[in-house]
Amino acid sequence: MLLAPALLAQPAPDGGKLYAQLCARCHEAGGQKWAPTLREMRAKPADYVLAQMVVGLMAPIAPSDTPSRRAIAEFVAAKKLPPDTTPPATPAPSAGLCAAGTKPMGNPAAGPRWIGWGIDTDNSRFQPADMAGLKPEDVPRLKLKWAFGVPGVVLSFGHATVAGGRIFLGSASGMVYSLDAATGCVHWTYQAAPDGVRTAFTVAEMPGSPGRTTVWFGDLAGHIYALEAATGRQIWKVRLEEFPTGRITASPVLHNGRLYVGVASFEELLAANPKYECCKFRGSVAALDARTGAQIWKTYTIGEPAKLTGKNQAGTPTWGPSGAGVWSAPTIDTKTKALYVTTGDGYSDPAVATTDSIMALDQDTGKILWTRQFTRADQWNLGCIALDKVGCPPKAGGDFDFGSSAILRTLPGGKRLLIAGQKSGMVHAIDPDRGGEIVWQSRVGKGDVLGGVEWGPAADATNVYVAVSDHDPSKPETGGGLFALRISNGERQWQTMPPRPVCASVRGCTAAQPGAVTLIPGVVFSGSLDGHIRAYSSATGKMVWEVDTRKDYTTVNGVKANGGSLNGAGPTVVGGALYVNSGYGIFGMPGNVLLAFTIDGK
Repeated sequence: MLLAPALLAQPAPDGGKLYAQLCARCHEAGGQKWAPTLREMRAKPADYVLAQMVVGLMAPIAPSDTPSRRAIAEFVAAKKLPPDTTPPATPAPSAGLCAAGTKPMGNPAAGPRWIGWGIDTDNSRFQPADMAGLKPEDVPRLKLKWAFGVPGVVLSFGHATVAGGRIFLGSASGMVYSLDAATGCVHWTYQAAPDGVRTAFTVAEMPGSPGRTTVWFGDLAGHIYALEAATGRQIWKVRLEEFPTGRITASPVLHNGRLYVGVASFEELLAANPKYECCKFRGSVAALDARTGAQIWKTYTIGEPAKLTGKNQAGTPTWGPSGAGVWSAPTIDTKTKALYVTTGDGYSDPAVATTDSIMALDQDTGKILWTRQFTRADQWNLGCIALDKVGCPPKAGGDFDFGSSAILRTLPGGKRLLIAGQKSGMVHAIDPDRGGEIVWQSRVGKGDVLGGVEWGPAADATNVYVAVSDHDPSKPETGGGLFALRISNGERQWQTMPPRPVCASVRGCTAAQPGAVTLIPGVVFSGSLDGHIRAYSSATGKMVWEVDTRKDYTTVNGVKANGGSLNGAGPTVVGGALYVNSGYGIFGMPGNVLLAFTIDGK
């Protein structure tokens, strides 16, 4: 017994040595613009650095034990954490709860609503006038009505879904919130996997159970959930993807009693470690029974599992092919019963024909009908930004994923087009009725690892509206821009470049506009990494409204909150209100707030 304390005592991890071993290969990579240097990170609080390793971009590749994470955070920030500081946790809310007798949830199929990622099966992100409740002349009068603070996070990437007078919101901590759309009070919370929830929510009656309103969503640990919409009670939960870094970022789509879900992965981050055997993950699409979560079919975007291909310069075995993750919501073709998905890049050699592609699958069976690839041999992983590039494929590509959904549009006369924006800076239109034949292509950005079109455009009957990232932290005034392209031929109707960021001296503040575009009749909304949400005339591109969200807020739930960069899900416009998340601690300025704007703030 006397030896127990000595045996249990362990020396504290050395944060400096851990940083040198695990972090410096990328963060000190000589002019590497994506990963901040130690000198730049010294300005950050230690709890912020810790949060990045728990619920931020570094979570998949940081040490798994808390002492090591704390040691790195203290070394990087050159500040000590209080002894009781633990990885960010999300407590059950004690303030901002809805009062007893609050109006119950309404019918999700009646009244103003925004359900899922793209609103409709075409993924248009176009909110009709009767659902928007905002006219173009109303938009300049939008003022803040309330703010809701999300505790324990440094980024706000969840898509606000609105139906039946409720908001359904996921968070980077995995806490799911059901808020009152009018006041922001909390009806219920549900703790999903702590990896986070960034998908939009599908809200509808459970098939075969009239009156039983259900919400379906995915998390960043590969699970799909079904909850009772009114109470948050779990109906079912299934692990759709067992691969360790598999994640569901693609919002599930409900159609004819089935949920269609795409699966992606962050395995490409692990390749920054030269000892990691890169790479074995392959993307997939699955159809689930919405009532039970039972899998009906699953189709991999790469036809065969990865095989051993050799060794890297460090002597670590290499595997391939890999990648082709599905990051965005599938598009439903009700005419041909096809399902369209966009895919990401490859992580390792050899090249395959299904990366950086649009794929058509049969809704009933999952059979691949056709594939249209736009960038060949685009193999890339995080090893490509390291000092020694040991984990990088020999001939690295540009990381030109499709991170956004394809939009299905029908032209006068009946011709149909699938339109998708790519991180290469290209917008493509293909004919889904002719095997994905290319109709037109239009360049809107330079393209890069964080360039081109990131989270996706929106489209009405005439134009597609495309926001551009081209994010370059070393040149904050560059990047960004909003473009209107004619759907029929891709011709540019107008373009509007952003003003120089007023916060250009702050790391993460740039003119880039990577977030998803939102459209109502006459007005286009686009957020920016400089913290501004802006509205533009869809006819001319003239800016008609803007708000700088980068400040501290008094919140309805009493949580300390601030705004930052706008990225990820675009604003949601429903029933005369605009809801938008502010704060993106990955490649931007951190924040943790959901903002609600209404006409004159009433």
